[in-house]
Amino acid sequence: MYPAVDSVRTFINHAFQNKEPWQIAAMTSTVTLATVWLWTFVCQDESLLERGKKHLFKLARYVPSIRDRINKELTNVNDTFEKDVVRRLKEASFIIELPKSGLNNEEILNLVKQFVHLGDYDWKGGRVSGAVYRHNDELAQLMGNVYAIASYTNPLHPDIFPGICKMEAEVVRIACHLFNGDEAACGTMTTGGTESILLACKAYRDYARDVKGIRKPEIIMPVTAHAAFDKAAQYLNIKICCIPVDPKNFTVCIRTMRKSITKNTIMLVGSAPNFPYGTLDDIAAISELGVKYGIPVHVDACLGGFLACFMSDAGYALPPFDFSLPGVTSISADTHKYGYAPKGSSLILYRNKNYRHYQYTITTDWPGGIYGSPTVNGSRAGGIIASCWATLMFYGRDEYVNSTKKIIETTRYIEQNLRDMDGIFVFGTPATSVIAIGSKDFHIYRLSEALSSKGWNLNTLQFPSGIHICVTHVHTEPGVADNFLEDVRNELKIVMEDRNVPVEGKLAMYGMSQSIPDRSVVGDFTRCFLDSMYYTDKNGTK
Repeated sequence: MYPAVDSVRTFINHAFQNKEPWQIAAMTSTVTLATVWLWTFVCQDESLLERGKKHLFKLARYVPSIRDRINKELTNVNDTFEKDVVRRLKEASFIIELPKSGLNNEEILNLVKQFVHLGDYDWKGGRVSGAVYRHNDELAQLMGNVYAIASYTNPLHPDIFPGICKMEAEVVRIACHLFNGDEAACGTMTTGGTESILLACKAYRDYARDVKGIRKPEIIMPVTAHAAFDKAAQYLNIKICCIPVDPKNFTVCIRTMRKSITKNTIMLVGSAPNFPYGTLDDIAAISELGVKYGIPVHVDACLGGFLACFMSDAGYALPPFDFSLPGVTSISADTHKYGYAPKGSSLILYRNKNYRHYQYTITTDWPGGIYGSPTVNGSRAGGIIASCWATLMFYGRDEYVNSTKKIIETTRYIEQNLRDMDGIFVFGTPATSVIAIGSKDFHIYRLSEALSSKGWNLNTLQFPSGIHICVTHVHTEPGVADNFLEDVRNELKIVMEDRNVPVEGKLAMYGMSQSIPDRSVVGDFTRCFLDSMYYTDKNGTK
């Protein structure tokens, strides 16, 4: 017998010497349970360091001085957000109780027009980043007529509304062809990119559990992947493993992604393009990982998918990112962005029905009958499906190609001019329509603040600080891009004259939030912002 083993045996025998059987059993059980507890405590999703920091911050809130300071700051933040809402809605009246008698059609329409046009930014004139992807009066009129016809339809009842289901099936099939899917490719329409992503995560979680027996699912994705994946992980109890991006090209590090794959990995994610920087991950390399390790690969093309699929025909080469790659098993793409459909429509596409089956939710033993639904919602708005279908029919392939050509031309024109300006730099290489800029000479939020005063609404980025513009068809209108560039040049010149001026207003708070180690406090700030969206004047309007 080995000396070490003999020593352990001797130690154990000595420890239990003169002990009664019940004592031996109790001691053994206690040690076993303690070992299991310790193993569970150590082997959690978060590291001991991360959990220790969170616990420390939580305990710190019990210190009266710290608690009072945090509460004071939260009150100030809440007041700031509420005052901002009041300022934006200063011309609006609030209706906080049902009117005793219904309003007539003219009154209702006048109020809707008033409310829709509240706000500081001219989105029709191309002064905002993304948000509204095309403005066409003829299409808007058509959408109103189409929605009126289909407004009370519901594909939950295919026997009553078979035509709505037909239109959804046609939209899905058209998209499958656009993204190089074969006849086995399939999918569903959803209410937006977040639902499309959530459903893909749900499908792969259930697939992995049923086929591979995975009980602790993990998703491997770039740190730049959309926040909807984190939302899905919170809803579905999935662990997220975020992979850093290359600091030069701002695309995911494939080597780190490969090293992060474990027996619990249910899904690999790539963006085409990502939201923050508009760069395209190496989807071909991720596809190879998926094939090699037998892991589904999801491509998030929600933002630029309906540009990317037309870029080749528009004369702009783009690396493969869709079902033409053997490892890609699903794609999310928003029809309400560059598909130009009304808000509330997106697509989740799969390589075959096997994956889509795990997206479905089936209840077989409900007293109300056998219940099955393809997406998160049970009842769905048939009017949105009909409007999306009508939009695709209205434009047709040639117009989508022409629109893509204009948008990519405008994006590259803006990008090149921004690269020629001193004091700022462009993050990576924009793949489709998003251009992100930062600065090593001053706080970039100052430029965002200055452009906002000129009527431009851009997206703010963090870790690192940056801002981006998402170029849409509205920006291709004559003069819009040049006006933007001229304002950037003028404001940049002013900022560069005194580079050390601090950021002010809401952006100062946004910038400050990046330095707060206790992210739960930042979460509280965000809750205040979300609360402000539901502000109403307590007095209302009689």
